[in-house]
Amino acid sequence: MNATLTAPTAAPGIVPPLRWTVEEFHRLGETGFFKGRRPILLRGVLLEQGKMNPPHAGAILLATEVIRGFMPTGYVLRAQLPLVLSLDTDPIPDLAIVTGSVREAVSNHPKSAVYVLEVSDTTIDTDLTVKAELYATAGIQDYWVLNLNKRQLHVLRDPAPLPTGLGATAYRNHKIYGPEESVAPLAFPDKLIRISDLLP
Repeated sequence: MNATLTAPTAAPGIVPPLRWTVEEFHRLGETGFFKGRRPILLRGVLLEQGKMNPPHAGAILLATEVIRGFMPTGYVLRAQLPLVLSLDTDPIPDLAIVTGSVREAVSNHPKSAVYVLEVSDTTIDTDLTVKAELYATAGIQDYWVLNLNKRQLHVLRDPAPLPTGLGATAYRNHKIYGPEESVAPLAFPDKLIRISDLLP
């Protein structure tokens, strides 16, 4: 379960909680402060994801194996590594496919991806709301959420600004696939992935 690492929202007249930048978040991580923890940064707030259970880890390994099997040159598959969406957001997705080479990632973290997968057991609400809005705003065209509890894959596509005038962005296309169905990443339309192959 996500747990905030920052102070709760302050009452009127009280000093507000500290909001972190990605630079501060990464610098703190380099000191070893997060050793043994799995933090992410969403809109300046540090969230602790808690200990990863075996099914979650297994799903990441299965998806990595499936995707690596068809990855062409010019793309890199990143597992639980930084993806800097803005100055105050680094969700560290379970899997992301980015363009370029491994060598290019040595000097800078990517700021976009052609595909993102989040494995969800206790964080399905956050993954389908807060994270979905952040990935949509960042222009991620293909966002997948693997719901381990219901053994389903949510595929979210076609990000577009909401007609509210509030600057929010959302995915206009949201489909849910069962274990016996298949779907291909947008970047690799001829590479069908069977959902059961992703499930532990």
